[in-house]
Amino acid sequence: MILMDLLCHPVWAISTVLLALVVRLQRRAKWDPRACEVTLKGKTAIVTGANTGIGKFIAMDFARRGARVILACRSEARGSAALKEIRETTGNSNVHLRLVDVSSLDSVREFADRILAEEKALHILVNNAGASGLPREITKDGLEISFATNHLGPFLLTNLLLDLLKNSAPSRIVTVSSVNHKKGQVDFSHFRGENLKYHMDTVYNHTKLHNVICTTELARRLQGTGVCANSVHPGVVLTEVLRHYSLTVRFLFNLIGFFFFKSPEEGAVSSIYCAVAEDTEGITGKYFDSDCSLVLPAPLARDPALAVKDFEICERLTSKL
Repeated sequence: MILMDLLCHPVWAISTVLLALVVRLQRRAKWDPRACEVTLKGKTAIVTGANTGIGKFIAMDFARRGARVILACRSEARGSAALKEIRETTGNSNVHLRLVDVSSLDSVREFADRILAEEKALHILVNNAGASGLPREITKDGLEISFATNHLGPFLLTNLLLDLLKNSAPSRIVTVSSVNHKKGQVDFSHFRGENLKYHMDTVYNHTKLHNVICTTELARRLQGTGVCANSVHPGVVLTEVLRHYSLTVRFLFNLIGFFFFKSPEEGAVSSIYCAVAEDTEGITGKYFDSDCSLVLPAPLARDPALAVKDFEICERLTSKL
């Protein structure tokens, strides 16, 4: 009721609209994907979580550029709907759906096996799939569900496809992280669901920090291979990432977001920039902000010793015993 009263107050409402207009102007990225004429004909790209939100618009952009695009989705029904929409919108029939649940290591392995059997090349891998506010759960792999979904599953997928990416070089890996990684902490017991506090986006923030740390270390290991790996912040975007939160939280998020947050199409820009722009060719091991600018990540994400340890622990956790 208080929120509705404020919205009905004329002075507050006018100020909100004016502020929203300013924010909309400021939130635009310095790079416009529609003005970029880079073609992806003859290239193959995989986008995880491509059935909705940012992932769908990333895949849409790649398809417009003529790429062979593989939508890596968990839901066959929603993935098929996105597949149809992208094909019809772009006129590119070389868009395909492959099912994967990134929270399951077995599913990730099955997906990667199929890709390696079917695809002769892979030039772009976008690790976009993720979720916030997942309830406490331990997967059958013994991993905390948020860490499995947002970090360890994508980590395994990337490593399983590395040889194909190397053989297809120059190629690029883009991992969608978040500015919230700066609020994250590193505690390796978190991977098993220990010592975690489930409050709002706290666990999500931890997973996004590991995204940046391991992407930086991956880039170091890939030096000289022609494969670039970077992490990006898409901005605060109106997507379904909060679908696991309460109705009240989602209502407030969507209400405020209508005025101040990016649309999914706007949120896709920084990932597309890292994946296709000539400006980012050869750049690796970096973190990009939502306006496509290079910025420093959190201090923990710049600790090389921590990065090596984190990467090695993730390798052990995702290895097939």
